[in-house]
Amino acid sequence: MTTKETFFNYINESNKTKGDFITVGAAMLDGETITNAHVKIPLKTMNRHGLIAGATGTGKTKSLQVLAENLSDKGVPVLLMDLKGDLSGLAQASEGHPKITERHEKIGLPFEPKGFPVEILTLSEQDGVRLRATVSEFGPVLLSRILDLSETQSGIVSVIFQYCDNNKLPLLDLKDFKKILQFATQEGKDEFNEAYGRISTASTGAILRKIVELEQQGADLFFGETSFDTQDLLRIDENGRGYINIIRLTDIQDRPKLFSTFMLSILAEIYSTFPEQGDSDQPELIIFIDEAHLIFDEASKALLNQIESIVKLIRSKGVGLYFVTQNPTDVPEDVLGQLGLKIQHALRAFTAKDRKAIKLTAQNYPESEYYDTEEVLTSLGIGEALVSALDEKGRPTPLAATMMRAPMSRMDVLTDAELNTLYTNSKLVKKYNETIDRESAYELLNDKIKQAEAEELKEKAKKEQETLKKAEAKKRSKSTRSRSTAMNPIVKVLTSATFIRSVFGILTKVMKK
Repeated sequence: MTTKETFFNYINESNKTKGDFITVGAAMLDGETITNAHVKIPLKTMNRHGLIAGATGTGKTKSLQVLAENLSDKGVPVLLMDLKGDLSGLAQASEGHPKITERHEKIGLPFEPKGFPVEILTLSEQDGVRLRATVSEFGPVLLSRILDLSETQSGIVSVIFQYCDNNKLPLLDLKDFKKILQFATQEGKDEFNEAYGRISTASTGAILRKIVELEQQGADLFFGETSFDTQDLLRIDENGRGYINIIRLTDIQDRPKLFSTFMLSILAEIYSTFPEQGDSDQPELIIFIDEAHLIFDEASKALLNQIESIVKLIRSKGVGLYFVTQNPTDVPEDVLGQLGLKIQHALRAFTAKDRKAIKLTAQNYPESEYYDTEEVLTSLGIGEALVSALDEKGRPTPLAATMMRAPMSRMDVLTDAELNTLYTNSKLVKKYNETIDRESAYELLNDKIKQAEAEELKEKAKKEQETLKKAEAKKRSKSTRSRSTAMNPIVKVLTSATFIRSVFGILTKVMKK
């Protein structure tokens, strides 16, 4: 038996699966594609998270597209973070190409062009289904981590949330939160001091500055109503295919704080609302996070800890997270250690740092008698990748250099007219795109302050009136005493002109004598 035949049997034996699976391509040996040596990923283990990595232009986005399409076909909904704006083409069938046909002949798979059910979502003012969440839904712990607050400042945030709960003050948007912070150290200072102890104006000022920083990245558009219901990510179309929900993030690439805020909020909401799934045959939802380094580069230590905790726990809800980035070293080791599927496209060794990164990357893959992993990493062509998955028993499958299959949908963006058709036909646009600004903490506190000011003015006016009344009473008393004295008969006689003249007359006579 030749080495090629041995390898063919080795790949097919290691990729046997009893349950449903996704075929991502065919294995390669010595640069040659081995037809029908299919590399498969069991659906059963796709909630164990994954990584798609590789240098720019090596085919990461197309691999993401292939996984999303095949998951949708299997009835698994998908959520994609589209930072480059090149994934909307999933809604339309591929136009096909001779090179695609040739690729699939080598792989041993028929090429079937098709479009998929797509929903366009947005965090900003771009067209699409508006994604929002309220401040209350974030809660004090997650909000404090997003804002990177100190322990003391986080304690103040917890007190603020408790006060709002106790006084039925809804915290919906950032203006609500800013208003209650100001109220705690100004108009409501005495009330807060009595119930919770003194709150430092320096601490509330620092928190306010962090909120302003978040607002400057566009978070004021994200916080508010109507809150997005994560159950709407799980829709299945009339043909039994899962919806591919694409969040267009092309205008927030330079606002990583907003991106991190959104990611953590949606993951926390999914974890708190999705039921425990246990050991099921397929995942409930798969989330692809493109340009994943944007989350990790700007994250504080507390935020990283939160992300790592969610990555570890969320798979029990049947949710798989897939990070797409240029280099595996962009992802923290604690997160990298949780990943079951790895699709590694070519890496480039231009510098000593690059060569070191390649060496570290090679060590993250199972050893193989058929490959020198370090060498293969730099020699892979476009649309080729090293693939290692988990089998149905959770064991890593043998490493396979793989000729990846081509996407069935368009490898380009939709036209404006095609996008408008998607928006027009969307049920979720009608559900979420009306802005609601109902009475919340901001309005209720303003009313409370106005009422307190009115009471204060009323009390002041009352005191002024009482002072005036006392002054008038005193004046009347004095006037009465004057009149009584004047009316006294003795006083009248003593002050009469006749009496005075008589007295002066007597005095004159006495003096003359």
